[in-house]
Amino acid sequence: MAASSVEEDKYRPFLRQDIEENTKWRYGPPSYEAVNKLFEEGRTKVWAPGSLEERVQTIVKQWEMEMFHKLDFLENRSVDPEKYTFSLNGRKSINLEEKRKLGGGYIPLLQTSLPEKLRPYNPYAETADSSHKAFTTAFPRGFALEILHVYSGPPEIVYKFRHWGYMEGPFKGHAPTGDKIELYGMAIFTLDENSKVVKVEFFYDPAELLAGLLKGGEFEGSAEDAVATCPVLRNTG
Repeated sequence: MAASSVEEDKYRPFLRQDIEENTKWRYGPPSYEAVNKLFEEGRTKVWAPGSLEERVQTIVKQWEMEMFHKLDFLENRSVDPEKYTFSLNGRKSINLEEKRKLGGGYIPLLQTSLPEKLRPYNPYAETADSSHKAFTTAFPRGFALEILHVYSGPPEIVYKFRHWGYMEGPFKGHAPTGDKIELYGMAIFTLDENSKVVKVEFFYDPAELLAGLLKGGEFEGSAEDAVATCPVLRNTG
């Protein structure tokens, strides 16, 4: 992609340089135009430039972009790939290689201890690609993120967040409802002396997300049909 065709992303300052340096992308260079618009139209907080809250929001959005879209761990700028660990709801922390083995993508974010027959959505039966397709099909405009409150700053950042999106596409055989689906939670990001993320801990209820996605009736089409008709689906997330 020519440098002149790459636009700045004001919420992910590394993205333009990443694209220009021929980063290895899972789904091609990501575009956040649609989800940035959703974010700006639906956010409840507007943080002042340079404020702690604005800095934390940038750190989290940059981290999220790299975790979902970069293939090579060593190309991650927001984290130290040698030290980085992730955990959900107090589970045992996993490193990047263990995260890849678990499936990557949305799978680590939806870990569950429910018996298999009681899982409305089984993340362990998915791959990074199949889960990405399922969620980006359900949310064609993306799943926006805002920081609601920052309780402590670096090196241990503790914050409250809100994710939201509109279910305008099918999800795992369930028809789109058009409803706004919201997810609230807390997180702790630990940074090292070089401002790299070395530890991420999330605390939230995945059922808040899944309950809304499973409300629609049975859908006769396929996710592939929806992806084929929407040119932005491969890059949202």
